[in-house]
Amino acid sequence: MTDQRVTKLAYNLVNFSIKVKKGEKVLIEASDVDFVLVNALIKQVYEVGGLPFVHLQNNRVQREILLGISQQYADKLTEYFRPRMQDMDCYIAVRGAENAFETSDVPNEKTEIYNKFFHHPVHNEVRVKKTRWCVLRYPTPSFAQLMGTSTDAFEDYYFDVCNLDYSKMDKAMDGLVQLLDKTDKVQIKGPGTDLTFSIKDIPANKCSGEHNIPDGEVYTAPVKNSINGVISYNTPSIREGFQFENIVLKFKDGKIVDASANDSQKINKIFDTDQGARFVGEFSLGVNPYITKGCGELLFDEKISGSIHLTPGQCYNEAYNGNQSAIHWDLVLVQTKEQGGGEIYFDDILVRKDGIFVIKQLECLNVQNLK
Repeated sequence: MTDQRVTKLAYNLVNFSIKVKKGEKVLIEASDVDFVLVNALIKQVYEVGGLPFVHLQNNRVQREILLGISQQYADKLTEYFRPRMQDMDCYIAVRGAENAFETSDVPNEKTEIYNKFFHHPVHNEVRVKKTRWCVLRYPTPSFAQLMGTSTDAFEDYYFDVCNLDYSKMDKAMDGLVQLLDKTDKVQIKGPGTDLTFSIKDIPANKCSGEHNIPDGEVYTAPVKNSINGVISYNTPSIREGFQFENIVLKFKDGKIVDASANDSQKINKIFDTDQGARFVGEFSLGVNPYITKGCGELLFDEKISGSIHLTPGQCYNEAYNGNQSAIHWDLVLVQTKEQGGGEIYFDDILVRKDGIFVIKQLECLNVQNLK
């Protein structure tokens, strides 16, 4: 990859996404990546007068830790890492993978311990709520394999996606935010999907390059007990080292009462993590014009233009609906014509059909107008 593209990405992350100021402490966590972007980030943090702190991880080592983890050990990890996170002003995570399925043989109960007693108190409760943070994936050869492309071709695609003009996207999102803020009832229809819920009085928020790279979504949350119906997701999702496919969720009064997938037993164990795991913490519409198909990598898939994701688990403070959980699982439904189509209605008015916005104030978010 070229230094110029990496330098531009690092500059945008430090100056646009997390807006580092002089004297601020920045934690850079990187897993399974080479030094190129990490060093570029360090240089950019120094350039603005910030203080870079770096933590490097390896997913094969992380697998070994997870295999032997206990609640006692997870509590000790939290005791060590939580104060460090509390001391930071900003956070950047660069997440790569030599093998996307590295943790596929880690037992569910071990992953649950890690999520409940380490990840939730350190990341959900401190990093998300108290730092300016951004998370991104890294263009590794295994990532290119998920996309079915060569590594060089994937890198070209990756930097087109990640280095787009987010200021243009940010302005285009205003109309959708305004409309969501006025909406009560949402209906989602499509093959195997007929779902209704309310978003009344829950704020809508733009994601235009601050918390995720790539970015491109506008999110809110359902009123916790309002979801009824069924949704059939058509995008695979890798979680805990397993690729879930053909996920179908049935809701009654906000709760997942039936869940099936290519491994229904495994997916139900995830939804049994805690009480909040069977309720939804986020509803979002994806609008990134360069991301048009799924690859199994969530930070990309949830931004697919013409998609939605309806997320079991923890809600965000910015779109608070009261749901608390150790999980937050963005499951993606793509509604483009190529993926089977579908419609979204706000208060019984059709706003998007087959992934294309059909009302004037939202046409600026269609693919041809954002590129």
